Amino acid sequence: MQLGLCSKKEQEEQIRQLYESAFPASEKKPFAVILRLCREGNGEMLAIEDDVGVFLGLAICLLYRDLVLLDYFAVSPDCRGRGVGGQTLDLLRARYAGRRLLLEIEDPDEPGAPNRTERLRRRAFYLRNRMTPMPYDVMLFGVRMNILTDRVTVAYPEYHAIFDALFPPGIGRRITLAPPQDRKER
Repeated sequence: MQLGLCSKKEQEEQIRQLYESAFPASEKKPFAVILRLCREGNGEMLAIEDDVGVFLGLAICLLYRDLVLLDYFAVSPDCRGRGVGGQTLDLLRARYAGRRLLLEIEDPDEPGAPNRTERLRRRAFYLRNRMTPMPYDVMLFGVRMNILTDRVTVAYPEYHAIFDALFPPGIGRRITLAPPQDRKER
């Protein structure tokens, strides 16, 4: 398996199609914004492929100082359950060695969460793959999110600085520290 920068129009189209189908509209940035961030050197759009170049999934990362936010990560539906996700996390760790890797997931413990089973499955996947929850949650455009890292500490101000640095001023104001809640063992 390999993880490489999107360098071909065909890869970009495969990534775009999976991106559009894998994430809810409320969580998607305009694809043009992702392309702009990548062109500016503030992001990387990575294609996950098997050893002969068959597309398996996508990883879209935001880069700021020593932080790497795995902003979007999806494996093609027909490739799920085959270890692609865990192998990709290992490839991301190698690619970004020396940097702090983090990601956001919807809080599965949020009361009334509409897709709780999916959220629990997602959190279990990341915990199995050695990601560690931070002691804070954020409200990201009104959705409570857990912040997970690759066994490093990323303080809330550092996390928030990513948005202040890479996006227009109004965006950062829509991302806040979530109020404390009773946290189940994660």
